[in-house]
Amino acid sequence: MRYALDPELAAAVALMAEVDLGDLGAARAAQAAELAAAPAADESGVRVWDVRAPGLAQGAPEVPLRVYAPTAPKPTPPGPLPAVYALHGGGFVLGSPQVDHDTHLRFCRELPAVVVSADYRLAPEHPYPAALDDCRAGLHWLAANAAGLGADPARIGLWGDSAGAGLAAGLALLTRDRGGPAIRCQHLQSPALDDRLATPSAREFTDTPVWNRRNARLSWEAYLGPGTAGSPAVSPYAAPARAADLAGLPPAYVAVMEFDPLRDEALAYAEALAAAGVPVQLRFYPGTFHGAVGVAHAPVARRILADAGTALRAGLGTGGPGAGEHGDEQG
Repeated sequence: MRYALDPELAAAVALMAEVDLGDLGAARAAQAAELAAAPAADESGVRVWDVRAPGLAQGAPEVPLRVYAPTAPKPTPPGPLPAVYALHGGGFVLGSPQVDHDTHLRFCRELPAVVVSADYRLAPEHPYPAALDDCRAGLHWLAANAAGLGADPARIGLWGDSAGAGLAAGLALLTRDRGGPAIRCQHLQSPALDDRLATPSAREFTDTPVWNRRNARLSWEAYLGPGTAGSPAVSPYAAPARAADLAGLPPAYVAVMEFDPLRDEALAYAEALAAAGVPVQLRFYPGTFHGAVGVAHAPVARRILADAGTALRAGLGTGGPGAGEHGDEQG
């Protein structure tokens, strides 16, 4: 099928390697090779280090975390910084904090904020709830150690992309239901929210760039276990589109790409959040596909990241308009 892609994105698609979760070993090797070949990031003005958070349950493994803290400039007025808890994408089966390293550095410098990214366990080796348990453990570590990081535990925002956004939405539900830690805002970019894949976009977009119906189906099968996706047994913490009660969740910013199988579930989730009284800001980007932000030179990709920074800054209380508003907006 032909799609009316943004011209600069369309030119880049021909040069992009196809993501095929049907051969997960090859997909992981390809991603590792791509990251290894990438130029070294400019980490000036940011201190980056790795820590390990204890698991929350007895016998649970430690969770690797990558921490980013600005070294300059100092915040004005002086005081603790907000914190961004970042969850990478990858269909629950790929990825690591390194995938979003440049974005984390940007948020750290420009908000400014302390950024903590979780290297959660991947499926199918570690199906649900392993990844969500890891993400929750990392969030507890961030809240407990915020003061030592120069961050304000009352201003922690969630940021996630794709499967990471689905994990962020699930984590927001879980922290609401289990009494914390407190979340100030949630930023959901192209979120994976619904294992049923029954929306029009999930049915129609079988050959879209980067992500398509087949990859979405394979990712949910890996995450939930064979034969579980689409069944009544799926928890709303795993697939937040299934949640019956969204009241009391933190204000949300939802970024939606036009030619994305996950488009309609994100739109429906934003509508359901608003209906439950949750402040929502929705951004819809015409001509884009899932993962379009990876085409870093394209103006629309730069706009998506700039909008994300603006929304996080507002949601975390550092000034500007943003995530406390409700309304549909064109990107």
